[in-house]
Amino acid sequence: MRRVFSAAAVAAALALAVSACGGSSPGAAPATSAAPGDVSGTVTWWDTSDATTEAPAFKELITDFQAKYPKIKVNYVNVPFAEARDKFKTAAQSGSGAPDVLRTDVGWVAEFASLGYLAPLDGTPALQNPGEFLPSPAASGKFNGKTYGVPQVTDTLGLLYNKELLKKAGYDEPPATMADLKKVALDVKSKTGAEGIALNVDAYFLLPFIYGEGGDFVDVPGKKITISSPQTVAGVKIVEDLIKSGAAAKPALQDSYTNAETAFKEGKVAMIFNGPWSNADNLGGKVFKDDPDNFGVAPVPAGSAKSGAPVGGHDYTVYAGSGNLGASYLFVQFMDTAESQAKIAGKLGLLPTRTPAYSAPEATANPKIAQWQKPMESAVERPWIPEAASLFQPLVEGYQKLAAGQSETEPMLKDVATAYQGILKGWSL
Repeated sequence: MRRVFSAAAVAAALALAVSACGGSSPGAAPATSAAPGDVSGTVTWWDTSDATTEAPAFKELITDFQAKYPKIKVNYVNVPFAEARDKFKTAAQSGSGAPDVLRTDVGWVAEFASLGYLAPLDGTPALQNPGEFLPSPAASGKFNGKTYGVPQVTDTLGLLYNKELLKKAGYDEPPATMADLKKVALDVKSKTGAEGIALNVDAYFLLPFIYGEGGDFVDVPGKKITISSPQTVAGVKIVEDLIKSGAAAKPALQDSYTNAETAFKEGKVAMIFNGPWSNADNLGGKVFKDDPDNFGVAPVPAGSAKSGAPVGGHDYTVYAGSGNLGASYLFVQFMDTAESQAKIAGKLGLLPTRTPAYSAPEATANPKIAQWQKPMESAVERPWIPEAASLFQPLVEGYQKLAAGQSETEPMLKDVATAYQGILKGWSL
């Protein structure tokens, strides 16, 4: 897998957010050939953002959009992220019930495009000012030389930590290495009574441990499955050791994301791995609501090879079978301007994909944007292949067995590699 070529670009854009002291707000997208009052239709948008902490901000943008395009009605539907991929594929395959626009995980775009479910956006109003996009988010929306996704937000995983708990355990700074992570976690547990770190038993959240040892799921250029390589094994063994040593709290096997997040924002655990999308949720928690400075963000600790976490994020995509393509293109255009991105960054702390958005007053006013500069510098680009999303489920199932003590690292990863051979036809081990 390639290292993110956009890491420097993301860091530079975030640095602007740190140093900016004002400046004009980015302008709206260029006008389309049709006057706002002449465009009509209904756009059904499936929004996969968090219904409580994020969706209200996107609904505000919809209100602004409908004020500009009064003849376009937006049918807003919040679809739980965990359900959205399968739900969209089922609807698109049947030709009934698919939305006109979907907030699509960056790892789904190539798959949906390869199946013919997405409309190409090149030359449409949806793809405006593409030169503003950071390279890695822009790459996530392309398949076979065409653009199928317009980047909405970008992100990665960082180490989120409770500064007060770390200080009580004797630490003024978060752990920088995986070895330090274990030591700090154990010290927190023994000196404060809180748990050191909570793990999310999900394949995506294994990637920082795997990348840290130089491992990966696959080698795309070589068409090789590397999930059971020595490097990947070494990374997952770190997780196994955290669990067995007690440095990590006993993982919840079901709904582990919510369990880890809740424990963190209630002060029951000192550290978790999570992304910018959790900023608003965390800052509403008991231990951070009245003391936001207690909420720390750092790069994920480095393994023997490096510090690295996956590039994530979401794109706006348009259903190929939509009967409202014109209205859908205008909707995507409006929702994804630098101005709209800056508003979302200011309200939620989500990272824009357009460079100008970082220097807008709304974005620079949110301190959480600047905090994600360092984690983004070490972000690792994922493979934009149609099979990418399907690689997570076998590893999730294996991780659950590992966390439950039903398997150890090597046999678990060998089983996952075998499952991958059924997904990646013709790839070698």
